[in-house]
Amino acid sequence: MNRKKRWQPLFFYASISGGRTLFFDIILIDWHALKNLFIRCLLHNFTSLFQKYLEEKTELTQAESERIQSFAIIKKLRKRQYLLQEGDVWKYDAFITQGCVRTYTVDEKGGEHVNSFSIENWWTGDRESLMMQQPSRFNIDAIEDTELVLFTHENFELLCREIPAFNNMVNNILQRSFIAAQNRIQASLTLTAEEKYLNFVNKYPGFASRIPQTMIASYLGMTPETLSRIRKQTAKK
Repeated sequence: MNRKKRWQPLFFYASISGGRTLFFDIILIDWHALKNLFIRCLLHNFTSLFQKYLEEKTELTQAESERIQSFAIIKKLRKRQYLLQEGDVWKYDAFITQGCVRTYTVDEKGGEHVNSFSIENWWTGDRESLMMQQPSRFNIDAIEDTELVLFTHENFELLCREIPAFNNMVNNILQRSFIAAQNRIQASLTLTAEEKYLNFVNKYPGFASRIPQTMIASYLGMTPETLSRIRKQTAKK
């Protein structure tokens, strides 16, 4: 009985003779199969973007690539939708195939303090919460509609153990992330406000057109008014 219910009629009709005569045709559609086909197509599109990234970063056999993709979870975020909220425990390793997210905290007065931005071909998440399995101090939400490939950390660790090339790629990513964090700390301690902005624009040339200026100001540790003044000054030079 349940199998029969999967098949639903889809009606098509056409009219002739000024709309007086109608011919009806009935096609039975397996909506469950159609839904699964759509999901598979969506999964292929997302994972193909991730596959392209893997091909650029490391060398994998076809079997290894298929093994990695077998654990992929597709996640779509609308603009302003949360990927992680403060107080929740982060459980994934997340790769962005399209879009942009920000990681930030909210102080007692409701002020937002942006820690980082992440765009397509970047990884995102809360490493501290993931490794310590403790509630996160951060929020992560979408600045624009965003698509991600997620792996549960258990499966991600399994892939690292099974596939040495994948593990080496992950280690290189972690090392570069550590270096980037060092550079950000150094810049925040030694650069002037104008130097921070110029460094940001030169390092991330596409961010200014995608990210609201208030968020950029928060990331740089200055007020929106200060950022606006600096932008006007640098535009005149």
